[in-house]
Amino acid sequence: MEIFNIIIQTLGGLGLFILGMKMMTEGLQATAGQKIRSILEAISSNRILGCLTGAGVTAIVQSSSATTVMLIGFVSAGIMAFEQAVGVIIGANVGTTITGQLIAFKFTEVALPAIALGVILKYFSRKRNYRYIGDIILGFGLLFYGMTVMKMGLAPIKTDPQFIAFFTKFSTASMGGILLCVLMGAILTIMVQSSSATVGLTMTLATSGLLTFPTALALVLGENIGTTITAQLATLGSKNAGAHRTANAHTIFNVVGVGIILAIFPFFVSCVQTLSMKMGAGPVDQMVNNEYINSARYIANGHTLFNVINALVFLIFLPKLVQLTLLISPKPKQLKEKYNLPQFDATFIDSPIGALAKVKGEIIQMSKFAHMNLKKISSCFEEKNEDILGERDAVEDYLDSSQKIIIKYLTTISQGEINTPEAKEISEMMRIVNNIERLGDSMENVSKMLERIYDNKNAFSDDAKQDLIDISHEVDLFFEMVINEMSEKTEEFYQKALAHEDLVDQMRENMRYKHIERLRANQCSVEAGVLFIAMVSNYERMGDYCYNIATGVNRII
Repeated sequence: MEIFNIIIQTLGGLGLFILGMKMMTEGLQATAGQKIRSILEAISSNRILGCLTGAGVTAIVQSSSATTVMLIGFVSAGIMAFEQAVGVIIGANVGTTITGQLIAFKFTEVALPAIALGVILKYFSRKRNYRYIGDIILGFGLLFYGMTVMKMGLAPIKTDPQFIAFFTKFSTASMGGILLCVLMGAILTIMVQSSSATVGLTMTLATSGLLTFPTALALVLGENIGTTITAQLATLGSKNAGAHRTANAHTIFNVVGVGIILAIFPFFVSCVQTLSMKMGAGPVDQMVNNEYINSARYIANGHTLFNVINALVFLIFLPKLVQLTLLISPKPKQLKEKYNLPQFDATFIDSPIGALAKVKGEIIQMSKFAHMNLKKISSCFEEKNEDILGERDAVEDYLDSSQKIIIKYLTTISQGEINTPEAKEISEMMRIVNNIERLGDSMENVSKMLERIYDNKNAFSDDAKQDLIDISHEVDLFFEMVINEMSEKTEEFYQKALAHEDLVDQMRENMRYKHIERLRANQCSVEAGVLFIAMVSNYERMGDYCYNIATGVNRII
């Protein structure tokens, strides 16, 4: 029964720790999500800046896995290049060590006050931002209270001969023992899905005297490998080669880094001890109240030093890391399907930043598809092309289906934990997608009218044909500008969009006036004239839809 209580209390404490980490990460993401996204989207190809950005972002969200999943979303959406993401991943591994350093400060005395304050803010505050701050404080409190519960649970086994014999099997006296520790650390992290949680558990075991410092450090190395499984899980079912490459780069980076440290493990342990002593930490074997009070600080420093060394090595050899990742990753497949609908999965739902990045990429692809077909239909004014007109139904079905898939996914995201800016972004994205679909409806109308013209052997006058070419060209330029702005918004974008909208409206009025003059002069038939006016009106509506899209882009990008 005693063993059962020990296991329950230890696992319960670990559960509280993981819950606290999750709440704190979600609160931090909700509070700083939009800033994080703009920072990541603005990243340059400079590897050092990318590394510093990754370290900073991960220090904010307190999770390298969360950062990596965001990056996979950005790369699969086409918002970020794979090479840029690799630099950020290198920095993310450094940033995640902040959690270990935080744990080593032992804020256990403020755990319960933090829980009390966090509950008040989270459940009794009317302002959403205060509720997010409540998540952060409550998560912080649960994290340290979980550490306390784990420590209390492990206390009875410190002197038990059987447990001591079990833990002494994890010895670093031989390379086989070191590899066993690394393997156990990796397996434990894969099971728990949080390297911060397993690092915290390792610190608790070392503080209780159940693990020696070298053994704890070897476990931490394995935990750095195990944490890469989250990124790999994020790519399951994905057909995007960039997403797989990003996850593989994260795995290669950590596995090779651990291999390098294992080759010099005794020297590395000595370096951590020397560095910690020079930073003011007491001896690693110092005991107070039957606890090794300094071991957590040494483990945290070892965790940080490993990732800093790893980052420095791979920043120098970044091109080699990219080449190796490309070599082992699946090659991009040329899809045979002409109409590839948006693909989403549940992986990014827990990361609204990554999920919305993925949606943005699909909206851009949908827009480019609509723009390509707009140009095709408009080309039929100059030369009849039955193949283009024959694709009308397939194009319309694609746009309708894409709209439904994207709206459904956005609705799913909105049902999770999102902040006010993300809620606004979801609303604007829905508006953008609806207007792209409506633009497709107008394209379909023009295609049908062109078919009637050809079937009935009607003909526009040269002036009418030129008017249609001119207004279709202007709408084409308008739509192209809006699509370009989706990727990177420039200054005075809204003013440019407004100018395009005014120009299309003015063109419609001028063309109607000229059309009436041609009717009076008997230069065109009534039937062709009716179709002409209908086509001009459809292009004017397309201009309206482009303006509506531009308004949404201006508000959220």
